[in-house]
Amino acid sequence: MNEELFSGFTNRTITFMKQLKANNNRDWFKDQKKTYEEDYKIPALTFADVMTEQLRSLTGLSHTSKLFRIHRDVRFAKDKTPYNSHMHISFTPEHPMANPPCWFFGLDTEKLTLGCGIFGFDALQLQAFRTRVDGAEGNDIAATLQSLTKKGARISDPELKRVPSGFAKDHPQEELLRHKGLAIWSDLGDAKTALDDNLIATCRNEFKRVKPVFDLLLV
Repeated sequence: MNEELFSGFTNRTITFMKQLKANNNRDWFKDQKKTYEEDYKIPALTFADVMTEQLRSLTGLSHTSKLFRIHRDVRFAKDKTPYNSHMHISFTPEHPMANPPCWFFGLDTEKLTLGCGIFGFDALQLQAFRTRVDGAEGNDIAATLQSLTKKGARISDPELKRVPSGFAKDHPQEELLRHKGLAIWSDLGDAKTALDDNLIATCRNEFKRVKPVFDLLLV
């Protein structure tokens, strides 16, 4: 899809999310269904289509996009509000890996965040990642991540409090060994950043910057 078909989200998108946050109930949403479609869903899907082409150009791989449902799954949640007042989109490469690294776009009423990685390794990925971190690659992986965090990116916190069994407690890469997934995030300022005409270029440039994480996980 031509990038010119998408010039940015609008104030109406942010306004809808703010109003939904303040009126998170089914009656209000039913009355605002047209606003949801025109100011939230359609711009989001258009943006997703454009970004899949950008990511194909960036990585050489075709991508599929997913706009996450605005309806919340409240079956086991204490918070029973029925709708998400944010926008989440993921981009998944078409690759033989069963659980490849993905790209993430998150917009809420306060901020815009981009990400890349794998939230949770499957069993084989986790074993392979620990083997890499424990071996000759460990220092290189750590250096790649450190370089990005020094430039403002942030790494998801490790899920384990202790180094897993089989590895020294004082392992030089003990923090990486405590991860059960790995994702890197870029916080791009407040929500109005998404309204910029250059949003597509901004996202592509940021995804390009964190692409080393995509590359090290795409194995």
